[in-house]
Amino acid sequence: MAQDQDFQLDRRLLRQRFDRAAARYDSADVLAREIARRMDERLDYIRISPKRIVDLGCGTGSDLLKLAARFPEAALIGLDFSLPMLEQCRRRTTPQSGTARRLLGRLIGSSPHGTPVVAADANALPLPRASVSLAWSNLMLPGLHDPLPALQEAHRVLEVGGLLMFSSLGPDTLRELREALPDQAGERVHRFIDMHDIGDVLVKAGFSDPVMDMEMLTLTYNDVDGLLSDLRASGGNNAASSRPRGLSGRDGWAAARAHYEKLRTEGRLPATFEVIQGHAWKAPAKTTEDGRAVIQFRPRQTDSSSS
Repeated sequence: MAQDQDFQLDRRLLRQRFDRAAARYDSADVLAREIARRMDERLDYIRISPKRIVDLGCGTGSDLLKLAARFPEAALIGLDFSLPMLEQCRRRTTPQSGTARRLLGRLIGSSPHGTPVVAADANALPLPRASVSLAWSNLMLPGLHDPLPALQEAHRVLEVGGLLMFSSLGPDTLRELREALPDQAGERVHRFIDMHDIGDVLVKAGFSDPVMDMEMLTLTYNDVDGLLSDLRASGGNNAASSRPRGLSGRDGWAAARAHYEKLRTEGRLPATFEVIQGHAWKAPAKTTEDGRAVIQFRPRQTDSSSS
């Protein structure tokens, strides 16, 4: 199921914010790096040897390097809707010269041009059906008010037996900020999808055996401005179509800061993130796209002793 119908994201604004954030994103992606590390650890317990991997929402390319180190024989593709992010990714994954070129070339593939990157929307992937072994998506889903089309596309491009690995953020994310800001006149903090709803959408998209878990991570800041700066630098500030303009002037901000200050512990202000991690497989189809049942015929085993 999608999020509430009254919650819609302004995709044009979201793209503009990620475009602006590209140059300084790596200085503010502490959360994404930690989640990527934990996603990578999950692969220790999953037997898979992917031939082609697509990173959906690759950003500046940090996860592509991690995936290349784990699966050096796999072909990698980075996909994002932000051209400036992809430019940063291309620079990061392209060998420069000499020894660095040879070493990085072994890591990310033999091409002197680095990992292929593609500008595209996750709801319409420019990839053939059944062309990918592993679809990786670290914190892309929060940028979609309805994850179903993107997950259906991920299912389409995966081969049978292919794996989707993803992370997202749940409703308790930024709860301190949400409680500090006045709730009149629209959404002031991004609304995140519940883990159980994501599980339902995975099944609806055609995936089987989804496995998900949730944990709370807390980052701490000197002040509210530090948190807001990180959200802007990572493109993570609110892009809801119903977002209000402004905060009732200076008095509104003063009241919000005073409310948040009550949470200060050992000199720091907490910011909670409900981190959802999961994976699911593409199983053989049981029905065709028009709803007809798929029946598999196997040759009858003959008894050689009777001949």
